[in-house]
Amino acid sequence: MNRKNIISAVLFLLLMAITFYVIFRNNDMGEILKYIGRLQPFYLVAAILTGLFFVSAEGMMICYLLRALRSSVSLWTCLKISFIGFFYCGITPSATGGQPMQLYHLKKSGQKIADSTVVLMTVALIYKLVLVLIGLGILVFWYPSLKLYLKEYLYLFYLGLLLNGGLVAVLLFVMISPRCFGRIVVRGEGLLLKLRILKPDQERRQKLFELSDRYHDAVVFFLQHKRHIALVTLFTFLQRFTVFFLTWLIYRGMGLTGHSMMAVVMIQATVYISVDMLPLPGSQGITELMYKTVFSAIFPGAALTASMCVTRGINFYFLLIISALISAVAALRLHTAPLTPESCSHGMRS
Repeated sequence: MNRKNIISAVLFLLLMAITFYVIFRNNDMGEILKYIGRLQPFYLVAAILTGLFFVSAEGMMICYLLRALRSSVSLWTCLKISFIGFFYCGITPSATGGQPMQLYHLKKSGQKIADSTVVLMTVALIYKLVLVLIGLGILVFWYPSLKLYLKEYLYLFYLGLLLNGGLVAVLLFVMISPRCFGRIVVRGEGLLLKLRILKPDQERRQKLFELSDRYHDAVVFFLQHKRHIALVTLFTFLQRFTVFFLTWLIYRGMGLTGHSMMAVVMIQATVYISVDMLPLPGSQGITELMYKTVFSAIFPGAALTASMCVTRGINFYFLLIISALISAVAALRLHTAPLTPESCSHGMRS
């Protein structure tokens, strides 16, 4: 683990400690544990399986798209890549560490860098696009309830939708017109150099140009594999809603009634959209605080904190532990892999 990842891990643990302290401060642990003990095993197991499917679904999409490019890749390799991405996204601010580590492990598994880059960028773009579409749907068709439940956190929903929408717009612009993006980069960098905000760095500019070229390659991929893209988009909608549905499973598992499945799912969706782009590892702290506010009308009394502990425990901390174990095993195997003539020749070429 490099220095940057160590700093991210330390920041993650610090935020986790602060979050747990704030959550459990002034709470009756006996009451919280009583509600957790009420969870029906069927719903608890269903929630765990739903969380595992959420992460695994990305691996299925990566496998599907790589095979569309005629890459020979196993489903298990792609599932492993998905969990590795979840782990590094969870411990780095704004989830920036996931894709580079996925690309690294795909390369080590024998996949072409060009194919892997296009596929990962495609999956990431569709993920963001689907999140924006869900957010716009909530804003248009569910606004009165959105305003009622989010209360003082409504601005965070707008911010999350704006940031995700802006990112999708920028990525689409880069994909469609890389040359125009290049000119903007040069002019923008020139202005920042004049203002002495940036220092001259040819490598930085080159990396931006390479990034725009890779996204343009993704456009070509989109046009050549329209059916694949359509199926992945539909599957991404299913993937996103499964993690929202997880909260309803906990709600029913506690024996609670009175609120529809749609209401619980939509509220959880607003939380995800609001915190998705915030520069906090795993969106820790703000996710829990927002949950306690927006779900206060759904879960009564100590059930609110209990449901948050179980829901967040499954859809983030449990999945993070599983992902950490898979990442550790994958890293260990890379470092202990025996040298072969083929690997040696590859090292000489690189």
